[in-house]
Amino acid sequence: MTDTFQFTLKATDGAARLGEVSMPRGTIRTPAFMPVGTVGTVKAMYLDQVRETGADIILGNTYHLMLRPGAERVARLGGLHNLIRWPHPILTDSGGFQVMSLSGLRKLDEQGVTFKSHVDGSLHHMSPERSIEIQGLLGSDIQMQLDECIALPAEPKEIERAMELSLRWAERCRVAFGDQPGKAMFGIVQGGDQPDLRIRSAEGLRDLDLKGYAVGGLAVGEPQDVMLKMLEETLPVLPTEKPRYLMGVGTPDDILKSVARGIDMFDCVMPTRAGRHGLAFTRRGKVNIRNARHAEDLRPLDEQSSCPATRDYSRAYLHHLVRADEALAGMLLSWNNLSYYQDLMKGIREAIAAGRFPEFYAQTQEAWAKGDIERV
Repeated sequence: MTDTFQFTLKATDGAARLGEVSMPRGTIRTPAFMPVGTVGTVKAMYLDQVRETGADIILGNTYHLMLRPGAERVARLGGLHNLIRWPHPILTDSGGFQVMSLSGLRKLDEQGVTFKSHVDGSLHHMSPERSIEIQGLLGSDIQMQLDECIALPAEPKEIERAMELSLRWAERCRVAFGDQPGKAMFGIVQGGDQPDLRIRSAEGLRDLDLKGYAVGGLAVGEPQDVMLKMLEETLPVLPTEKPRYLMGVGTPDDILKSVARGIDMFDCVMPTRAGRHGLAFTRRGKVNIRNARHAEDLRPLDEQSSCPATRDYSRAYLHHLVRADEALAGMLLSWNNLSYYQDLMKGIREAIAAGRFPEFYAQTQEAWAKGDIERV
């Protein structure tokens, strides 16, 4: 434990990086996957379970929490950590992605964005300063700047306008955040699918000397090869001694390929969302437990797993639960998926430490490609 925020780069293997983020509420081992606790809950999971899967940090969503139960109320209740019983680090996003997704319900200008709540239609204004204020009321350990995230494809002029606005907002967020010992504010690189704009954004944020840097706007419908190309253009511009966070990404394959390009932190709703829809992630690839072939299969998803949901429940039972639309189906499959994601991150970290990340990468891809069907 430490009373400051500090990132330590412990080893590299090619562009892949092994590190630690140290802060008062704990250490985040990187590369790290952050389960998404949108409204103060990682869906279908107890937070004690989330911790047991190996998670060092979770993500909370500023937009949703400001609407329900309200940032001021959370503060009166002792902050988000106290309210949800998670004493470890929490990262909050700025709310920008959700607000920008409210097509027809928002109005954007230099000062911020005015929007109607999707819950009750009430009117709200989110400025860079208000975003930081809300995140402070929530009490998060890592706070994100407010940015404008636009969907791809988009016209280069529109991408440039949003990128420049996000840079100006980053500086305002930095001023509003001030000096908070033990906490950090990250900037967000924007620029869509335009390499020159990505580089300009990264250079502008680098000049602000922030404690960490995120790459945003790459989970908005673009192909994987575009995402990877933007990382290859962006990451060399960012300081090597600061953590790098790829927002909203993604599949196990996305994560593995992004680590290979130098990303340290990830978040995504996919493990829990997929679990609620009957899809399991395993070391043998994806398993759609809805498929009829599982109806009388007494094997577990993976007999070698340390996760009880993965090791102790038969495919036949999971198939029955999914087909019967039982809540337990989403609980068990979300547990499996989050455990697999954390096992993947652990394997990545161990491989980088041992200087064998390329071998781990190849073996993991090969196991996914072979698939699950023929295993007995």
